[in-house]
Amino acid sequence: MLTSPDVQTLRSAVALAARAPSIHNSQPWRWQSGDTSLHLYADASRLLSATDPDGRDLMLSCGAALHHLQVASAASGWATRVHRFPNPNQPDHLASVEFLPREPSRDDVALAASIQRRRTDRRRYTSWPVPAELLDDLARTAGTFGTVLMPATEPDDRYQLVKALAEASIRQEADVAYAAELATWTGRSPFVTEGVPATNIPTGERRHGDTTMRAFPNGQLADAGSRWEEDAGELLVLATSADNADARLRAGEAMSSVLLWATDFRMATCPLSQALEVETTRNLVRDRVLDGFGVPQIVLRVGWAPVNAAPLPATPRRPVDDILGRQGQ
Repeated sequence: MLTSPDVQTLRSAVALAARAPSIHNSQPWRWQSGDTSLHLYADASRLLSATDPDGRDLMLSCGAALHHLQVASAASGWATRVHRFPNPNQPDHLASVEFLPREPSRDDVALAASIQRRRTDRRRYTSWPVPAELLDDLARTAGTFGTVLMPATEPDDRYQLVKALAEASIRQEADVAYAAELATWTGRSPFVTEGVPATNIPTGERRHGDTTMRAFPNGQLADAGSRWEEDAGELLVLATSADNADARLRAGEAMSSVLLWATDFRMATCPLSQALEVETTRNLVRDRVLDGFGVPQIVLRVGWAPVNAAPLPATPRRPVDDILGRQGQ
């Protein structure tokens, strides 16, 4: 009886894990395989120091990859047992994953299929409202990871959140180092293996309804829908009770689960980290939106894409051989 996936199954799972969203598609992770386990490490060389000075986005990105790995493994017949931060003397060793054979469920297969279909959609959404029942389902999904997903549906909460997004945008755009880093990682050719391609960056308005989106250079993606139609995208704040590395990693796992289930519901999604990359606006979200209860880790925008919206191309990913190695080698 097999006690761990074969090499090809493991490589396929890592390839799907690499489809996880990451800040500016920096893919700040690496994996090492052992005899019966797989190990996730943070790749500090990919820290975006101007955008993400405290490494929050890096840890969320790695958490998303960890959850994607679990989803991919479950669909191929392997349940996972995750040990987070197994080596206190090696803080970049984020998790070790053990495998147990298990028959995949229908949900396992559906969620794995969402990995290949999920896109970060920065375009305008339609005026179709998101049913409260779907928002409740996504909140319950986040709760299974010990996190809280709060929809900013109350007018004052929404106002404070979009205010934080706009203020963070102004502050970051005045930072020369931030602008240089953004230019390095975004608006790229679709033939590179990292960064945000110009083909995935909208050319139109960077403000959808009341929501200010991050300004990316060199966009080539035509916006969809009518600029006169109200954008009914909802903003959801994912929060944790603590703000340590473990909390951020779990927040990344929760983010991944919410995005994949939203994709399964045929929703358009977009993580918005900008308001939480600046200390003053992060504190504003904590105090004015969460009322001081919990630490905001990421904002997620969800809604419905226009029916005439062109399918988004998949953003590039580094080859598996670049991110997967063997322990001791």
